[in-house]
Amino acid sequence: MAILEICAGSVESAIAARNGCAQRIELCAALEIGGVTPSAGLIAEARKVDGLTLNVIIRPRGGDFLYDEHEVACMEQDIRICRELGADGVVIGALTADGDIDTALCRRLIAAAGDMSVTFHRAFDMCRDPKAALEELITIGCDRVLTSGQAATAQAGIPLLKELVEQADGRIIIMPGCGVNSDNAARILQATGAVEIHASARKSVGSGMKFRHSGVSMGNPDSDEYARKETDVNEVRTIVESIS
Repeated sequence: MAILEICAGSVESAIAARNGCAQRIELCAALEIGGVTPSAGLIAEARKVDGLTLNVIIRPRGGDFLYDEHEVACMEQDIRICRELGADGVVIGALTADGDIDTALCRRLIAAAGDMSVTFHRAFDMCRDPKAALEELITIGCDRVLTSGQAATAQAGIPLLKELVEQADGRIIIMPGCGVNSDNAARILQATGAVEIHASARKSVGSGMKFRHSGVSMGNPDSDEYARKETDVNEVRTIVESIS
């Protein structure tokens, strides 16, 4: 049976992922910008959700994947916190200005991770030579790569994903992700030969607020302050059924 990883941004979403029978979550904050490192409090509370493998994204900000020394120090400290809080793995990614894997930086983060598993995230989809990058990730000791096959969605990226799975040849896990849902998850796995897959499986959840002050935004002026995205347990369950 293939492994389903759900991208979760809250304890509520972690519980929905577990109840839908996903095996693992990638815990993130700010999913609307691709995910950044969640707070220590959120990691600690998510760890209390039993029956799930807990991986935590280590990303200090949105935007590109070119980091300065201050950001690297933040990432190393965040990884140490993840270890202390009992996370099973971390999800990292860093590139050089020329679009290659920043292997020196990644080695530092892998060293900080110790015996936790290490996933290289979709920074991989922004690198200039994915096949050379894959060999570098194998060499430095990453356990898996989350990738859309350098396409807008994993379904569109099937041709490269298949090539990457063949190139990996069991040395590293290729985990398709981006735009994965219950309609295409099984097709992506079958077409690529992958054995793990990543989905957000989210739905919009309305606020419980009765008093609402319209016309005031906490961020993007076009955002709805009285709605948020959470993992949909029914969509998780349907994906699991489709790939079983």
